[in-house]
This record gives sequence, structure tokens and C-alpha cells, in this order.
Amino acid sequence: MDPEAGSVTRESRLKIYRTTLCLAYQSFGVVYGDLSTSPIYVYKSTFSGRLSLHEEDDEILGVLSLVFWTLTLIPLCKYIIFVLGADDNGEGGTFALYSLLCRRAKLGLLSASDAPDDDISAYNSGLPRKETVASSILKEFFDKYQSSRIVLLLLVLLGTSMVIGDGILTPSMSVLSAVNGIKIKATGLHDNYTVLIACVILVGLFELQHVGTRRVGFLFAPILLAWLFCISVVGIYNIIHWNPRVISALSPYYVYNFFKKTGKDGWSSLGGIVLCVTGAEAMFADLGHFSQLSIRIAFTVVVYPCLILAYMGEAAYLSKHKVDLQRSFYKSIPEVVFWPVFIIATLATVVGSQAIISATFSIISQCRALKCFPRVRVIHTSNHIHGQIYIPEVNWILMVLCLAVVAGYRDTDMIGNAYGLAVITVMLVTTCLMFLVIVLVWKRNILGAVAFVIVFGSLEMSYFSACLAKVHKGGWFPLIFSLIVLSTMCIWHYGTLKKHSYESHNKVSLDMLLSMGPNLGINRVPGIGLIYSNVTTGVPPMFTHFVTNFPAFHRILIFVTIRSLTVPKVPLNQRYVISRIGPAEFRLFQCVVRYGYKDERKDSHDFESRLIETVAEFLQSGSDDSEVRALGMEFGLNQQQSSPPVDVAALGLENGISSRASKRTVRFRGVGCSKELEDLTEAKESGLAYMMGSTCILASETSSYLKKFVINIVYGFLRQNCRHPATALGIPHTSLIEVGMVYRV
Repeated sequence: MDPEAGSVTRESRLKIYRTTLCLAYQSFGVVYGDLSTSPIYVYKSTFSGRLSLHEEDDEILGVLSLVFWTLTLIPLCKYIIFVLGADDNGEGGTFALYSLLCRRAKLGLLSASDAPDDDISAYNSGLPRKETVASSILKEFFDKYQSSRIVLLLLVLLGTSMVIGDGILTPSMSVLSAVNGIKIKATGLHDNYTVLIACVILVGLFELQHVGTRRVGFLFAPILLAWLFCISVVGIYNIIHWNPRVISALSPYYVYNFFKKTGKDGWSSLGGIVLCVTGAEAMFADLGHFSQLSIRIAFTVVVYPCLILAYMGEAAYLSKHKVDLQRSFYKSIPEVVFWPVFIIATLATVVGSQAIISATFSIISQCRALKCFPRVRVIHTSNHIHGQIYIPEVNWILMVLCLAVVAGYRDTDMIGNAYGLAVITVMLVTTCLMFLVIVLVWKRNILGAVAFVIVFGSLEMSYFSACLAKVHKGGWFPLIFSLIVLSTMCIWHYGTLKKHSYESHNKVSLDMLLSMGPNLGINRVPGIGLIYSNVTTGVPPMFTHFVTNFPAFHRILIFVTIRSLTVPKVPLNQRYVISRIGPAEFRLFQCVVRYGYKDERKDSHDFESRLIETVAEFLQSGSDDSEVRALGMEFGLNQQQSSPPVDVAALGLENGISSRASKRTVRFRGVGCSKELEDLTEAKESGLAYMMGSTCILASETSSYLKKFVINIVYGFLRQNCRHPATALGIPHTSLIEVGMVYRV
């Protein structure tokens, strides 16, 4: 064996190990903040109802056993072993599962028109598997019943709306629970002051969101590690000092004994016990920032054992101090270390809140990209980490709602009832989607998928039913909030689909275009016109409306369609699809620009430069095909040419094009192609103009009252108050032409 080759292999392995351990370290501050701070309020919320403690300790040992097995089955078994493996090109979360089903199983409404995009590498990732009987039957069911696809989309949006609800409840619950610990030392402190302190911390937290987590991110992991170290050491101390017998609660017998003695009261207490797994979904949702192995190492080696020790220690203390039930966590902390632990606890809750707020920004950005949420401003706060974004409108709405929850509920028990329902609903949605992934994507045996649903679904349904029983005690909030968010997303998506459908059915036919002649029956003036529409092929209806009222247009016309796909990212060399509309002398082009739901759409001059460069390379390729896919280097520039090489900079595109692109050599093919490139050069020098539709979407006169209300009032209100599409695309207003039209859908 070659010694040098062995040395290289060892170095590469060491590099992989170092990278994985580094990612595992970083994940503490991003992924586990919410999950790690749960011990502050789990026991208090569990015993907030009619469940009480007796001398025999059966209740406290039963609750501890339930906490242990819940942590073992849901985060450890379900997420670490199964769910993390269902990533979408390295991305996780509810939308990642849906994206996987859309592409690999052709499910869902959002993927109905994705067939032309099979050339994208992400669409074909993963080894194809042989169809099973179960997968074939399930696919036939979805193909036969279109309503099943609608139900699937609604299920995904329900889970998404509950995650957004977590963005309100997590900061409220965590910060208020931590601040309440100060009452241990200041017993006379009124609730108004703790609420005020919590509100001040929340205002500061949301006020700093525009800075981005990158600047303070290096503090997050040490804070969470210090917190986990503190609660595990305190837990070990309490176990040894107060009641070592609590170790026996790891036996599932105590779960059986708990329900046998408590009955309905024990079932009702599940609404508090479920809070021990709050934040478990973040292990999957934040997968894109780390790796499967790093998250698995961090949880199994550090987080899981530390949490078990913390819950066992608190149970040991409670078994000897039953009167301290309402403040058991802080009461169980030894006097000598109380203030350091209190400070670290407050910091840890802020870190946990930051993680869910960032996740809320991320999921809303994904919804917006897939046209399931109104347009909002997305600011990238880091040049190095794509996922660190800030959405001002959402940030301030979250802050106001968090303050309203803290000031309105004023009690962690009420917030806990709402929190538990939101958390378990998201987990149930993940379980349902995983069943479809196992059968349709992984194509495993149906018995394995059914076993997955029976084991995890039945456990989660037990918690869900207990949380539903507390709707009148605060659990109504996530239901009402998720209903509002879900309705907003559904109406926006429905209205957008209707708008796109109208444009597709009313686009200009090719026969009509050819009958106009090369000048299209209008005066062609120097310059390039970029016409934005949702029509991926052909000419949109607003073009006819414009030339009817203003019979002049630019010499070069490029119809641009921004297209969002159900993949996380589209490689730059596969982003653009260029095609010609009509004969070459018409100088009409179609450009479809494809983005994934995690792609950044930069508001810069670079976009138009790349667009024109792509058209130039399309022309120099000499292709007579109906369309040519991808960007730049995909056009086979080494074919035999009949003209001398010309640098791209000769087209006048050097401004805004990367240095790599500007040095590229482009060859012309034939006189006709040279003429088109000359026209493109002259048009570029004359300037660019942008045209967009300023449409009014109205329901047709024969529509039902419900449709008129949804389209005319709700969708119209959302369109009027969301971000303008020209602003979202970074189009300069001085070069923008808006065409007013009324669409009757």
C-alpha cells in the first residue's frame, strides 16, 4: 500500500471528523435551545390541573417514566433514527417532506407543472427504487382523487401554520418561565413586575433581530452547553441527595401504574408532559444548516442524557418537597449556585427563542417562494450562512403577538396548554408525511410504514387528545391563530393559481403573432424590453393590451417568467431556460428563471446582466430548437464555428458581469446570428425597460358569493398590502412600465 495514499486518506478522515464535531458543537446553540429549556416548566405544567402528589410517590415516578419514554420514543427513535433520513437534498422540515413527495411521487398541486424541469440535478437525486404494490395503489389513489392532493397541501400548510405559532408561544413561554424564577428570592414581587420584565426582554430580543444571529452566534453554543452542564450536575446532586430510588422510574411499569391510579386525571396531565419534547422538530427543520451525523451525535451524546438527569433530579427533589410543586425547578437548585443558574437559564431561554424566531423567518420565506404566502421583504443578514434571514414585517407582528400572549395569559400554565397543542400538531403532520415518504419515496414494505404510524402516531394522538381537552384553558390560541394563517396561505395560493390560469388561457396565439409580421404591427424602437409575466410559453395577454393602446415597443423583447420549484436550490448553471418565440427576425425571446424555495433572489444589476448574457450565448449557439436550457457553459461552445472568436465584453455587457464571465470567449455562427448579436449589442447600449402587469383580480359575475368574498375582498386586500412585485424583484422604478388590466377569474 502506498504510504502517501494512506496518509491522504487519514487526513481526509480527520477532516471529516473535525467538520462533523464542529457542526455538532454549533448545533447546540441553534437546534437544542427550546428542547433544553423544557425542564423549567414541564413538571409545573403537568401538575397544574387536578393531578396531585401523594406520599407513595406513584404520581411523580409515573410522570418521570412518561417523560423518559416520551423523550426516548419521539426525539431519539422517531427523529434521530427515521425522520432525519428523509431529507430533501440535505434540507429538512415540513416543506422538505412535501417537496420530496412532489418530485419523487408526483403528488401535490404545487408540482403539477414541474415536468419540464426534470433536467435539474436536484430532481433526480437519489437512486430510483422499484415500485411496490402499496406504492402503486397509493399513487393511483392520488391520481384518481384530485381532492386528496388538496388535502395533502392543506395538511402541510396546517403544520406550517403551527410552526409559525411556535414562533409566538416559544419566546413567551420560555422567557416568562425563566423570569418567574426570580420570585424564589423576591417572594413579594408582584406578577405585574415579572410580566413587565419578560416583555422588556422580548422587546429587546425582537429589536435585535435585524442585526442577525451571525454576530452573536458564537455565544449561543457555549451558553447552551453551560446550561446543559448545570442542569445535569444539579440533577445528579438531587438524585444522590434526595431520592436515588427515582432511577427505577425508567421502567415502563410505572407508566402503567400511573394511569391505573390516576385515570382521567393522568390522561389530562399528558398536555403538560408533552412539553418535554418541545423543540424536537427543530432537529429536522434545521437539518440544512448542519448534517445528519452532527445532529445525531449532539443529541445522543450530550442533550439526551443531560435532559434525563435533569428530569430525574427534579423528580427526586419533588418526592421530598411536594409543597414546592409550582416552582420545583428553581427550588431544586442548591442555594449556593442559584443566581448563576438563574442567569444561565434566562440566557438559555433567549437562545431557544432566537432559534424558533429564525426558523419562523425561514419557513415563511419558503412559503413565499412557493406562492403560499404574500410577498414580504427578506433580508439576508449573513454573507456566509444562507439561512440567516430577517423579515421586518413578520418580526414586528411576532413581537406584538408575543407581548399580547404574555400580557394576556400572564401565567405559564395557560401558555403551556396552547404551546403543547401547537407542538404535537406539527409532530402529527410529520408522522403522516413520513408514512407517505416510506411508501412512495423509499418504497419500503407497507407493514413498516403502518408500524411507524401505529407506534408514533398512537403516542402523539394520545397527547393531541389531552391537549384538545384544554382548548378552553388557553389551547384555543394556536387553533385560532393557525386557522387565520392557514386561511391566508390558502387564499393567497388559490388567488395566485387563478391569476396564472387566466394568463395561460388568454395568452397570444402563435398564429396571431405570425400574422403581424416581423414588426408585430407596431413601431420597434431601440432598446431591450423585459416583460415580466407568469406565462412560461408564449406571449402574455397584457402585451396585446399594451400595444393596442401604445403601438410602439423595443427592438429586443424578452418575456421573463420567475418560476419557483419544489427543490431547495437550483444550480446557477441550470437556472435559465431560453427559447425563441416566432421567427428570428421577430427578436422575441422567452426566459424562464428557476429558483428553489431556499434560493436567494438578489436585488441587483447582476440579474439583468446574466439574463442578457444568456440570450447572447443562446444566439451564438446557433440553435434552432424550440428552447435551450441552462446558462452559459451548457451550450457547447467548442463546436465548429465559421466566424472568428469575439469576447463577451464586445456586447457591451461588461458592467455587472462577473470577471469569470467577462473573460469567456464567445463564437458566432453565421451571418444571421452575427446580425442578431449586433442588434442585441445596440439594444443593450440604448438601455432597458421593464414592463409588469398591474392587474385587478375579480371573480366573474357568475361566481358564488364565497368566491367573490375570497377573491374580491380577501385576496384583493392581501395583494394591496403586500410588497409590490417590482420592489421584490429589485426593478428600478424609473425604468418600469405598469400595464393595468382586469382579470375576471
